[in-house]
Amino acid sequence: MSTEDTLAVIKKRKSIRNYIEKKVPKEILEDIIDCARLAPSGYNKQAWKFAVITDNKIKERIAGEAKYGRFIKEAGACVAVFCDENEALTSLEDASAATENILIAAAAYGLGTCWVNSYKKEHSNEVENILNTPDNYTLMTLIAVGYYESEKENKERNKKSLDEVLVWNKF
Repeated sequence: MSTEDTLAVIKKRKSIRNYIEKKVPKEILEDIIDCARLAPSGYNKQAWKFAVITDNKIKERIAGEAKYGRFIKEAGACVAVFCDENEALTSLEDASAATENILIAAAAYGLGTCWVNSYKKEHSNEVENILNTPDNYTLMTLIAVGYYESEKENKERNKKSLDEVLVWNKF
């Protein structure tokens, strides 16, 4: 992939909340998680685990708990990103870097994604219970991954301009 291709994937990626019923191949999901595990982590601890949920009943239960993630039940998969906070000194940052790699890798495959903040949120403990999460792991994010109808997702993204967010040398 060229620099232009990589930048195009990053610049066109947007959050998708409406999915079509189509399975995401296991090989693609594995490759996306492979990209996640290659993200940087503080002190190279790599204290993360990634649960890929494709079972419709489990996705529905997670969607029922995650107030802002109801769309998870319609996605082809849900990725739950966990960190071992006893091992990682920068678990939130590590999980964020891995999550971004998932979003970009999925977009490169033409998949839509939307992440749900799950770090110490009201749904977090219940989702951890649903997934039989070991006590040493904390849920950091949930990510819906799936195919979507691009013509239905053509709405304009509301992003600040570069001039609004960029300063040089000092504020």
